[in-house]
Amino acid sequence: MRGYALHRWLAGASAWLGEARVRGTLLDLRRYPGLVDGEGWVRGELYRLHDRELLPILDRQEGYNFERLRAGVVMADGRRSRAWVYRYRGARDRAVLIPHGDYRRAHPART
Repeated sequence: MRGYALHRWLAGASAWLGEARVRGTLLDLRRYPGLVDGEGWVRGELYRLHDRELLPILDRQEGYNFERLRAGVVMADGRRSRAWVYRYRGARDRAVLIPHGDYRRAHPART
């Protein structure tokens, strides 16, 4: 998301389409969030990549505990789309639930 560390990989290589949400549960993994299966909604941002070759780079940046999957998302205006999302598949022993599903609300960006 804008204002967070990994966003630099998207700057100039993508177009921001707006805020969106996806079904799931959000975990606070201390330095970053982790999307896992769940019944709630998780807020995020949707981008269109200018070059698909960026996907393997993003995969490496996300790391081995995250898996890129296609999921249905809902835009802020109600439009539905399919998008790549990263689901967390690592250890959860120190994870803390973010019940409202909004990482920016839990950890405001330092911009």
